[in-house]
Amino acid sequence: MSYDDVVKCYDQAAALSTKFKRKGKTMPYTSANGYMFSLVNKEGQLGIRLPKEEQAIFIAKYESGPFLSHGATMRDYVLIPKSLLDDAKLVAAYLEKGFDFVMSLPPK
Repeated sequence: MSYDDVVKCYDQAAALSTKFKRKGKTMPYTSANGYMFSLVNKEGQLGIRLPKEEQAIFIAKYESGPFLSHGATMRDYVLIPKSLLDDAKLVAAYLEKGFDFVMSLPPK
């Protein structure tokens, strides 16, 4: 799956929510409350920020792992496997969980 394919799937999933909009021209991302909660890195991988308890469940369920961007592990992010990207509704549900998580944090 190419970078453009990942961005297309990401855009489809983000469009299903009325709570937030996809941002960024060269680096697609979502943010709320002063925090990013999802992004596509330059390698064409999607990461979503989730609460700690959700991270462990997600990683075990989908045999995923932490999300890296520019060689650094992104705190609280999980890597969305490319096998899930064809399911826009599922990805949208995790985007909503990411949104809800950052909205529970103190505003920046």
